[in-house]
Amino acid sequence: MSERPCRFATIAIVDTNGLLRGQKVRGADLPGYLEHGPGMSPVQLALDPTDEILDMPGVTDESADFHDADLAVDPASLRHIPFERDEDSPLYLAQFTGEAAAFCPRSILRRVLARAEEMGVVPRIGIELEFTLFDETARSLAAKGFDGLETATAHPSHDLILYQAAQAEFYAAVADLCGPLGIGLGKMHEEIGGGFMEACIAATSALEAADQAALFKNFVRVLAMRQDRTVCFMPRWSEEADSQSSHIHLSLSDPDETPLFWDPEAPDRMSARFRHFIGGMQRHLPAMMLVFAPTVNSWRRFAEGTFAPPALSWGIENRTTAFRVVGRGARSIRVENRLPCSDANPYLTLAATLAAGLAGIAEEIEPTEATTGNGYVPGTSTGPALPEGMGAAIDALRASEFGADWLSPRFVETFAATRAHQMRQFEGKTLIDERRRFFELG
Repeated sequence: MSERPCRFATIAIVDTNGLLRGQKVRGADLPGYLEHGPGMSPVQLALDPTDEILDMPGVTDESADFHDADLAVDPASLRHIPFERDEDSPLYLAQFTGEAAAFCPRSILRRVLARAEEMGVVPRIGIELEFTLFDETARSLAAKGFDGLETATAHPSHDLILYQAAQAEFYAAVADLCGPLGIGLGKMHEEIGGGFMEACIAATSALEAADQAALFKNFVRVLAMRQDRTVCFMPRWSEEADSQSSHIHLSLSDPDETPLFWDPEAPDRMSARFRHFIGGMQRHLPAMMLVFAPTVNSWRRFAEGTFAPPALSWGIENRTTAFRVVGRGARSIRVENRLPCSDANPYLTLAATLAAGLAGIAEEIEPTEATTGNGYVPGTSTGPALPEGMGAAIDALRASEFGADWLSPRFVETFAATRAHQMRQFEGKTLIDERRRFFELG
C-alpha cells in the first residue's frame, strides 16, 4: 500500500492497445480493493484507441450483457503519477481474473512466465520504444484534418546532438516523469526522421519491463499534451517517414543467474539453448505476427527502406534481420526481436516472443543458417516469410495451435475477431483516416 497519505489512488489495467484504463478510488477504500479487487467490464479489451467497440465474441456480440468482471490489483506495481498532487498520485496496475483473464494482456504474460519458471529459466528484458514528437495539439490536428503536420524537428536527425540539445527541456521532462513511475530509462536519442525519438527501457525482469513500457507510452503522451504537443506511436504515420518499432532485447538465465545463451566454446559463443530459442521464434512467430503488427497501420511498416524485417531471419549483429544476436560477453549476449511495431502491446509481444523461444528450447528446434550481408537484397535473407498482409496474419493466428496452447484459445478467438473488425472498418480508407483513429492514442 502507498507509503504516502492517500486521498485517491488510481487502479488501471492495460488494454489490448497498450492504453491504461481505470478509475480513481478513495484512499480509505484502497485496502479493500487491494484485497478483493474492483470490477471492470471486459468490453475495455474490445475497444480501439478512440473507443470504437470492436466485435468480440461473447463480449460485444448479441450475447453480451456488459457485466463487470473481477480485477486483481498487484500491490507490487505501485507507482506515483508525476503530474498529480502527492495525496492523489498512487497508481496500481491490475489484471482481469476469471474468464476474462484468458484474453487480458497482463494475465497472459504472467501465465507464460509461470511456464518459464517451470522450465527453470528466468528472462531478462529490455525494450526500445520509438515515437515521433509533433508541435501539434488535438485542436490543431482536427483543424488541419490530420494533414500537413509539423514535427518537433524539421529534418532527419539520427543521433544528432544539435537537435538533442535544442530539445533539452523535453528530454529533461521525460527523465523527470520516469522517476516516480519507476521506469528505468536506459537511454534516449534522436532517430531517423523529423521529431523521431527512441527511448530504451533498461534490462529488467519480464513483467516489470512490460509494465514500464506501458507506463512510458501512456505518460510520455500526457507530458506532450501538457506541453501543447503530441507524441505519435503509429508505425507509419507518413509514407515519407521511416517506420517506428518497439524492439525487444531478451536473454535467459537459470534461477542462480547463470547465463543460458552463452557458450564460449560454441560458434559465435551461442549455446544450444540460444540456437533453439531462435529456432522456436522462426517456427512459431509467423502465426503470431498479428500480435506484433496489430493494426491496419502496422502493416504499412513492412516496406522497403524502412528497416522493418523482410523475413523471420536471424544474424550476428545484423539489423537487416528479424532476430539480431547482440553482445560479446556472457551477461550481455542476447537476441533482439525486431518484429514488434511501435503500436504493439508490450505484454503480448513479450508473451509471444518468450513462448516461441521456450517452445524452441523444449522441442530443440534448430534455426536456419544465419543471414549475412544485407538481408533486404532479394535472395539473401534466410528464414520463413512474413504473412502477406493483415488478413493473412488474422487467418494464421486463428489456425495456430501454438497460439491457443501458450496464449489461450480465447485470446486467439477474441484478438483475431477484433482485428478482423478493424480491418473491415478501414477497407477503402486512406492513411489520413488511420491518423484520425490512431495518431494520438494508437
